[in-house]
Amino acid sequence: MKGTFALLDLAGYVALLLWGTHMVTSGILRGYGSALRRWLGRYLGHRPAAFAFGVCLTALLQSSTATGLMATSFAANGFLGLAPGLAVMLGANVGTTLIVQVMSFDISVLAPVLVLLGFTIHRRSDDARFENLGRVAIGLGLMLLSLHLLVASLAPVENAEALRAVLQSLASEPVLAMLVAALLTWLCHSSVAIVLLIVSLANAGVIDASGALALVLGANLGGTIPALLDAHSPVARRLPLGNLLVRAIGCIVCLPLLHPLAQWLAPLGASPARIAVNFHTAFNLGLALVFIVPVEQLARLLMRLLPEPPRPNDPGVPQYLDEGALDSANVALANAARESMRMADMVEGMLKGLVEVFGKDDRARAAAISHMDPWLDRLGMAIRGYLADLGGEALNEEDGERSQEILAFVINIEHIGDITANNLMEFAAKKAERGQDFSADDIQDLAAMHNQVMESLRLGLTVFLRGDLRAAQELVARKEVLWRLENEASERHIRALRERRDGGGGGDVYLRILRDLKRIHSHLAALAYLPLERAGLLRDRLVRESVASRNVV
Repeated sequence: MKGTFALLDLAGYVALLLWGTHMVTSGILRGYGSALRRWLGRYLGHRPAAFAFGVCLTALLQSSTATGLMATSFAANGFLGLAPGLAVMLGANVGTTLIVQVMSFDISVLAPVLVLLGFTIHRRSDDARFENLGRVAIGLGLMLLSLHLLVASLAPVENAEALRAVLQSLASEPVLAMLVAALLTWLCHSSVAIVLLIVSLANAGVIDASGALALVLGANLGGTIPALLDAHSPVARRLPLGNLLVRAIGCIVCLPLLHPLAQWLAPLGASPARIAVNFHTAFNLGLALVFIVPVEQLARLLMRLLPEPPRPNDPGVPQYLDEGALDSANVALANAARESMRMADMVEGMLKGLVEVFGKDDRARAAAISHMDPWLDRLGMAIRGYLADLGGEALNEEDGERSQEILAFVINIEHIGDITANNLMEFAAKKAERGQDFSADDIQDLAAMHNQVMESLRLGLTVFLRGDLRAAQELVARKEVLWRLENEASERHIRALRERRDGGGGGDVYLRILRDLKRIHSHLAALAYLPLERAGLLRDRLVRESVASRNVV
């Protein structure tokens, strides 16, 4: 029974270590994920910057797996080139060794201090960023505490004959030891946890230096598997496959040299634990030095091995909603925003041909516009479902606001598509069936309103993508222009009907078309409300709109 309880203790302490790592990772991403995303997209065009970013990000997140998942999603969606992404992963692999180097020393005395400090910051602060900083401190304290407990729990079993027999048999079979460690690392999703467990076993004298090195190789190999399995497309698999190939090559080279490597590293620290830690650093640093130069060639090889699949024929099928990115809010929001832009492109295509549809009775164009609406609805439903899966405590305040912006954008774009495909195309069909013609003045006024709507659509996209307050103010200000254009066009058209200058055709249809163009513009103007509200500029604008609307009426 003692052995059973000892195994339960070990499993519990490993779980505590993993939970501490998760708290650090989630705290950094929730509090500073958006800033990291901006850095990732802005400054990583060159290999040295990408490598340094990978080192620093992994040191912050305490997990190369988290860095790998983030970089993989950005590379798959075009925000990060494949070659810089590979450089990020080389840096992440080195960064994870720095964590192990620090954690391998006995600094468990800091554990209660970090937990207490983190708890105080988390409970006392109203700022979400400071709350997440407290979460990070608690996670670091739990990691140190779990490592201390691991070492303490291993001490009584270091002389257990069964455990020694199993681990010694693995030491004599380095390939099997590597595969076992790789499997454990994949199950734990943390190479840091497994390497630190190996260090604890080495400290307890359960494994020798050569056995520890074989297990460290397995931990490095297994750390590449989660990102590869979480990728859902050939393009998304390129970066984790490249990381796997790099580490697999390193494992193949090092496996026959375990004994010489242990002897070469002994002057830096003779204990098996210190040899294992230093080997972990040397292994990843050596791979980085070897592969940092030919990353372009490796990227081209990966693109040949995993070519981009043909685009689906159905435009209503999402292309960028990667389910594997839901664990990283900022990456998932970037995916949702990119998919939303596909909806905007569809709506722009629907709106472009309106004047031709009404001026020339272009029935083929009208049918094509009507057929686009179901695609638009399916994309909108997929994006809303994706954002719902992302919701919850994983979103910090900034990410929550961005999620609301994307949701509002999708809803307004869907409404524009419905008005265009259903109402306006129905009016076009009625006009054609009745044989009605619009006058030259009608078409000219219609074109003027249409131009305003198309310009407002471009402003709306600028507001959505960049949060541009000047564009938002201009977009809302255009509502007054649309009101004036609609009123002038309506009055002129009614006068013409009364005087029979237009042959008496299309009066009710024309007025409804003007009304729906104004409705479309209202949905576009709504895209500006959230950024204006956050900047404190919305209330004054709404007051002025209210006065202007009363004057128009």
